[in-house]
Amino acid sequence: MYSHLCPYSSRVFIAMSSIKVECIIDENCKIGESPVWEEKENSLLYVDISGKKISRWNSITKQVQSIAVDAPVSSVALRKSGNYVITLGTRFAALKWDDQSVTTIVQVDKDKLNNRFNDGKVDPEGRYFAGTMAEEIRPAVLERRQGSLYTLFPDHSVVKHFDQVDISNGLDWSLDHRTFFYIDSLSYSVDAFDYDLQTGKISNRRSVYKLEKEESIPDGMCIDTEGKLWVACYDGGRVIRLDPETGKRLQTVKLPVDKTTSCCFGGKDYSEMYVTSACQGMDDKWLSRQPQAGGIFKVTGLGVKGIPPYSYAG
Repeated sequence: MYSHLCPYSSRVFIAMSSIKVECIIDENCKIGESPVWEEKENSLLYVDISGKKISRWNSITKQVQSIAVDAPVSSVALRKSGNYVITLGTRFAALKWDDQSVTTIVQVDKDKLNNRFNDGKVDPEGRYFAGTMAEEIRPAVLERRQGSLYTLFPDHSVVKHFDQVDISNGLDWSLDHRTFFYIDSLSYSVDAFDYDLQTGKISNRRSVYKLEKEESIPDGMCIDTEGKLWVACYDGGRVIRLDPETGKRLQTVKLPVDKTTSCCFGGKDYSEMYVTSACQGMDDKWLSRQPQAGGIFKVTGLGVKGIPPYSYAG
């Protein structure tokens, strides 16, 4: 019995211990968010929401280029025709990198002057999903139920799916494109909806995972090639891997900062995970304990891969 167990347990030990976490961009983003791998540029895109900038880190040169904007910028996505789309304040907008121009596509929540967009992502058909929230008084403290979830279609029309959202956050789609996963942070839950790929409609909301106390607040999210979800836990200092079928947590990867905000897969074969973080709301004592807060981290050795991001078709 012992001889059978020994190699197995040592293999498991080696697999777990080969995970490596390194800070690749040490820049103290106020609220780093929305990491997106851009394969053709060998680059990682990300935003600093309250720092009001979009950045692009080249994995070959290790250089970061940034574009400053005039409002909180909460997500960035690739665009099929080239360049990018972003959520800026309460606007969906187009961003041209070379001349740094930003063009509004459409504005939402016009009656809610204190709102802003939060996380956003493009679906497999090229529609841009993003949700709103009230501007925070301090981290995770805000007027409740002010947000909504929207889709920007390729023809630039917008659909509102539902309102009464606290902090619209992580989102992704199952590998068969029949389920939409979504996080409203202050529900402390990862939810699933039936997804109609043809129309972009969502229905039949249910919870697939409730966060435990030490995991704190669910934030950004991505999916791997095995259909498992990875969720960054704000104030939890970790990314957790969940099985949406069983509702079980499969793995926890701890980071050297508390305010982990979002995650995506990237690198040449999508085997690396990139994790954004925040430092807003941290006092000097806290920052001295976690000097890399607000940095961007690369996690290697996970043994799973992600899928390439979808591009907006409009």
